[in-house]
Amino acid sequence: MMTSNEYVSDYTLMELMAATMAREFRDTETAFVGIGPPLIAAMVAKFTHGPNMTIAVEGGAIGSAPRRLLTCIADSTIDEKAYSCLPMWRLFGDQQRGFFNVGLIGAAQIDKFGNLNTTAIGGYPRAKVRVAGSGGGNDIGSSVGRLLVMMRQERRRFIERVDYLTTPGFLSGGDSRQKAGLLGGGPAAVITDMGVFRFEPDSKEMYLASCHPGLEPEQVKANVSWDLKIHPDCTVTERPTREQVEIMRILDPYGLYLGNGRAQMADPEKGFDFYMKVLENSYDMMEQLYKQKS
Repeated sequence: MMTSNEYVSDYTLMELMAATMAREFRDTETAFVGIGPPLIAAMVAKFTHGPNMTIAVEGGAIGSAPRRLLTCIADSTIDEKAYSCLPMWRLFGDQQRGFFNVGLIGAAQIDKFGNLNTTAIGGYPRAKVRVAGSGGGNDIGSSVGRLLVMMRQERRRFIERVDYLTTPGFLSGGDSRQKAGLLGGGPAAVITDMGVFRFEPDSKEMYLASCHPGLEPEQVKANVSWDLKIHPDCTVTERPTREQVEIMRILDPYGLYLGNGRAQMADPEKGFDFYMKVLENSYDMMEQLYKQKS
């Protein structure tokens, strides 16, 4: 595998999002991440600028080095070469005590203070749509040092106030989070398929920090339902490097998370065979990646 810090142009939108999120992680941190694009972003960080990162996943593994693509939090591969394999209650107990520097989750809705909804569109109990639920989202958002959010952007998802508060952001803004007694520092960045958002230090309101290549701030703002603030120094999001893209394509060679692999796996006739091909063929490539990066 070639390693290069030169930027590439042949990246997908999901690869841009994952590369951008990878840059949010810092070396020596302990990161709590979910399966899918969040884990790929964290592993890209670990294989590039953050070799001393410790990655923990909800299934209980801390510091795992999986040799194939993970497909769920209970995947046995999560435990491969891990520092520790804990019961889930213990992992979340440590997380609630503030032992994790950073956490990364997704959401169905987000509001201007970074509150997240992954429970019910249209409110609860009379929901129009029930979505995934909290899982570890409330615990992570309440307790990690800083929260990272990765989601697709649509006007109906970026709303004035979430229909249901699953994961606390900055609640009603200002010092309301501190008054509620939440341990963690709250959201630090939201990365979408259109740009990067951050939060004002005093009001805690979300603002646009950068637009992805080819987009203008007003285009991004049009996909937000409140009067989004745009930073006066709003920039263009940094493109992925060749090294980042190569690592992502080794970690997810069939696009299960960063491409159209999910649709192929859902095929009732060919889905199982595709899934087995993903598991069998990813092992050798990931083993080679670990050797090169060790």
